[in-house]
Order: sequence, then C-alpha cells, then structure tokens
Amino acid sequence: MRERGGDDGSSIAAGAGGSGGGERAPRRRPLLVYDGDCGFCTSSVRAAQRYLDPPVEMLPYQYSQLTGATLERAKDEVLLVHPDGKRVWGGADAAAILLLASPHRWAWPAGWLLRLPGGRAAGAAVYDLVARNRHRLPGGTPTCQMGPA
Repeated sequence: MRERGGDDGSSIAAGAGGSGGGERAPRRRPLLVYDGDCGFCTSSVRAAQRYLDPPVEMLPYQYSQLTGATLERAKDEVLLVHPDGKRVWGGADAAAILLLASPHRWAWPAGWLLRLPGGRAAGAAVYDLVARNRHRLPGGTPTCQMGPA
C-alpha cells in the first residue's frame, strides 16, 4: 500500500472524466477516486457521501482521466486528488482527509487520529487488511479481489 500523498510523476487531467471532447474546466473540489466495479468500495463511498457529506467529487477510477502511476494506484486503493492535480493521498491518508473535510464535527477526531504517527500506521495497516480482503466483505465480489502484492 502506498500511503503517502504527493506528486508521483503521473498525469492527472483537470476534468473529472466522462465522454465528450474539448477542454474541461479545472476542478474546484478534490476528487475521490475509487473502484467502481467493487460493490464494497461503491457502498463505502455511498456511506461516506451520506454520513460525512464531504465537499468532494466522487468518481470511479474507471471513468476518471487518471494516467500512469496514479491510475495504477487507484486500482489498489482509494485516492483523494487535490484540485491542483499535484497532490494525491491514498488509502488511510485519503480517509483521514475525507473525515477532516466533513462539515460534521463528530468526524474530525477520527481524521486527526489517523493523521498522528501511531494512528497513521494503524490506519494504514487496517486499510491494507480491508483492501486485500474486500472481495470477502459485504458487497464484495470476485471482481474486487486484488492481484498478488
């Protein structure tokens, strides 16, 4: 699992994806990218939308304009892409930022906990365990199974 944010040298288009030609306006909100073929991932994103109400766009990586190493990361972990496209957080780090971005104050302590050194390591370990076993979780399908690490 890659848990650090930052520029990984790959390209991230300014638009959120979809069909149609022409240039897209730059995003004004962060973009949460997840595996849209995984029922567990899709259910988790819907729960985040409902309960956290974060000010982010959410899009399956299959419909994004991610390329290179960032696209490969998106196949293994949820990504939160800053609107400038240069900063990318993955896995537990993305979850922490999502919690901190919520307008609901009850979510903030969990976000801060995941940003502390011990909490960050524990969050990364739990995220990795869940990600490797998402095909076994409610909503998971064989499509959700990740390849060998």
